[in-house]
Amino acid sequence: MTALDAETSGSATLRQTLLEVTDLSTSFRTERGVVHAVDGVTFTLDRGRTLGVVGESGSGKTVLSRSIMGLLGGKNVIRNGSVRYEGTEIIGYSAKQMSSVWGAEMSMIFQDPMTSLNPVMKIGKQITESLHRHLDVDKDEAKQTAVALLKSVGIPAPEQRLEEYPHQLSGGMRQRVTIAIALACGPKILFADEPTTALDVTVQAQILDLLEDQQRERHMAMILVTHDLGVVRTRADEIIVMYGGKVVEQAPTRTLFSSKKMPYTEALLRSIPRLDMPSHTRLDAIPGRPPNLISPPKGCNFAPRCRYVQQRCLEERPPLVEAETPGHFYRCFFPIGTPENADALERNQAAGTPVGVPAPRSASTPEES
Repeated sequence: MTALDAETSGSATLRQTLLEVTDLSTSFRTERGVVHAVDGVTFTLDRGRTLGVVGESGSGKTVLSRSIMGLLGGKNVIRNGSVRYEGTEIIGYSAKQMSSVWGAEMSMIFQDPMTSLNPVMKIGKQITESLHRHLDVDKDEAKQTAVALLKSVGIPAPEQRLEEYPHQLSGGMRQRVTIAIALACGPKILFADEPTTALDVTVQAQILDLLEDQQRERHMAMILVTHDLGVVRTRADEIIVMYGGKVVEQAPTRTLFSSKKMPYTEALLRSIPRLDMPSHTRLDAIPGRPPNLISPPKGCNFAPRCRYVQQRCLEERPPLVEAETPGHFYRCFFPIGTPENADALERNQAAGTPVGVPAPRSASTPEES
């Protein structure tokens, strides 16, 4: 059961908007030029709900999470837009001001626990560090809390683990430790950035189930960042699909899977291996490479890799528009499920043009509006 299902079955009075992100953009100055990593992202997140952020590596999803939390410092970072937490604007907060938010209000589980954990500090010290800072507890109470946290995330012999170092634990155990650290001070929003990277399938399911259980118990909001639409299908209430730093589709989960509009979303779904596939079936990979974020294409970012591409896609940037279903937004001139989309695919296939190259238009073919 997702957070949405749990909330629907409970009291509607528990709904509370925690996070409002409006037109957030984040860029980096480099020697080669300005990298537009996140470009105009807008969404809201209510308490108890899960937002899935999906896209390939380099799509901007991790930068989005870190930008919201104010973890991208330095003179070469350009951040514009608005991030309001419980109605308070935090986009201009200094690192000192954000330190009261990190851990206590918002927390993050990073991709690789082996690099996010301190290799020369015992597990117990890494958990109690934030407890001492934010909750002002004594040594004994902090240790008891740390033991309870390790137990809550399914780590056996928690008292023993407090005295061990990260390298003494398995990958799954290290990930559980990072979850315990992230939950230590009871944050209201948890950012889970690819929390199952490099873990085997069985452990992945355990970690995702653990996060869902902890979220339900604590009534947290969660932003689940992943490259796999299959992961968020049963875990998120709403999904944002990012490509080239932009939101290309955004919808409630059920709506996205039942009536997707963006060809990139369809391509992501086609690339997921299925159990009904015969052995040795070649995976349907997305051709080409993600766009250069220093010098993006003139038109649609996905046009060079799209099998529905037409000349308009190469010349104009599609706006983010709302579909017939409220709350469903997409960025495409020829959305999936429309006659224009089917005609575009038919013309490209009939002409035998490579993916990303539009078929020549005959004089008798009318221009799409």
